[in-house]
Amino acid sequence: MKIHSIKRTIQNTRRFAEILTVLTQFGFRRVIVDSGLARFFDLKKEDTEHDEISRRQLPNSVRIRLAMEELGPTFIKLGQILSTRPDLIPPEWAEEFKKLHDRCTPVPFESIQEILSIEFAGRLEHLFSFISEEPLAAASMAQVHRARLISGEDVVIKVIRPGNRQIVEEDMALVQSLAQLAENYFSNLGYSPILVAKEFARELLKEVNLIYEGQATDRLRRYFEDDDTIFFPKVYWEATTRSVLTLEEIKGRRLSTLSPDDLSARDKREIVARGTDAVFKQCLQFGFFHADPHPGNIFLLPQNRLCFIDCGMTGHLDRKTTDLLIDLIASISHGNLDRLGRVVVELTDADPTITASRDFRAELQHLISQVEDSPLERIDISTLLQDFFAMLRRFNIRCPGDLLLLTKALTVIESVAEQFDPDFDVLGHVEPQIREVVSRRYSYRAIRERMLRTAANYLQLLEGMPVDIQRLLDQIKRSRFTLNLELKRIEHLGEKIDLASRVMGLAMIISALIVGSSILILADHISRDHGFLRNIGLIGLVLAGAYSAGFVISFLLPKKRKE
Repeated sequence: MKIHSIKRTIQNTRRFAEILTVLTQFGFRRVIVDSGLARFFDLKKEDTEHDEISRRQLPNSVRIRLAMEELGPTFIKLGQILSTRPDLIPPEWAEEFKKLHDRCTPVPFESIQEILSIEFAGRLEHLFSFISEEPLAAASMAQVHRARLISGEDVVIKVIRPGNRQIVEEDMALVQSLAQLAENYFSNLGYSPILVAKEFARELLKEVNLIYEGQATDRLRRYFEDDDTIFFPKVYWEATTRSVLTLEEIKGRRLSTLSPDDLSARDKREIVARGTDAVFKQCLQFGFFHADPHPGNIFLLPQNRLCFIDCGMTGHLDRKTTDLLIDLIASISHGNLDRLGRVVVELTDADPTITASRDFRAELQHLISQVEDSPLERIDISTLLQDFFAMLRRFNIRCPGDLLLLTKALTVIESVAEQFDPDFDVLGHVEPQIREVVSRRYSYRAIRERMLRTAANYLQLLEGMPVDIQRLLDQIKRSRFTLNLELKRIEHLGEKIDLASRVMGLAMIISALIVGSSILILADHISRDHGFLRNIGLIGLVLAGAYSAGFVISFLLPKKRKE
């Protein structure tokens, strides 16, 4: 075994013991003991009586959320990401995980200064003329400070907290190991733990590498550079690294600090309209969107202009997915059950036999009946999508993560609208955008482009066909042609064949004993010296009876089911 593998194993064991300790503090000691894990970490069953009564009386989802906050940044981010995945966890758990906060005690500025000195070795004083020692914000993953560049611009710097990257890497190695364990031992979860762990690792990688957040901020800023009502902070790349992100300081008021009573009706309507336009434009036109546009991440600037910050959580929708989502809404509103089933298959890669089942179609029909033939402005799109994804979860159909991030973004912006202007009709306001996307899709130019693209694909296929056929013929001539078949559940076929051979062998033995014993008894009957052959025959019959009884009992006893 390699040295680094041994070191990682030791680190995983130490961290695993720490996780189990925290779980016991929040009333899960009995689960640990009953699962057998306690013997590895010196936890005794009788110690379960010492759990705090107040914590044990809380719901499981609340205790898990509190344990995640105690375990630090990796698990806080895990909970925040799972809160957007009601297809993977129960809805009440997802709702509880939304309460996870990552505010924590700031680290001393000396530690931040040390990181900055390492990241900008030899040039820190050439980049910044001033860095405030008082943090603007202190989260579990990073800390934010005001600063000023040598060129005079006021900026904010976001710095990964000391040791966080190492903690995250160790935790992710442990999470992936546990996912592998769950994949091997549980086959009926409805989703792949390994794929979930990979998705979580991908999202967490964005959190510990601030270049990703800078790229997302820069991209969204370019999308809205011609819109003087929506802004994203400027990224100063010369002062940005994996551990430090430098952005222009936004001098405005966070929406979360404003009371609707302090704004006029016109201002509230304008703020909500611009925020809604911005989110739907990102989703429908650009296919790249800010996935967490809550009031704390939106600044109000003069003349009711809006600036979005904290672009660490973003989603991406390709053109095909955007078209399918529009088809989804259109199919539901028009009651097209067959088209809706096809959209589900294309969106989620679901098994067509599931979507064609009677139960699934009944659920779809119930969903359609709630909004069928309703005007677009009367459809609550976020609730509609949430109900749709909840239905998929009941059938163990896994949804792509970006679609659930989209639902989160739409839900959050609708909650902003409800807070500032409860009478604002979000979907009715963006109906022109939706109609524009639909009209673009079915316009003469769009249809012509799709036809040309399809024709080009067919021509490319025909152009390469002679070469492919020649290669196939060459392989056949040289006896190198192989046909690979993937047989599903082949191990069960082998087990059945093995069982059949055993049964046949046992049946032949029993039959031979009965026939041979009968012949011996008959021979004894007609011989002059009675007794010897008869006794051997009786022994054979007894053995045949014992074998037969054991054979029958083995089929009557319940079999251990193999997962």
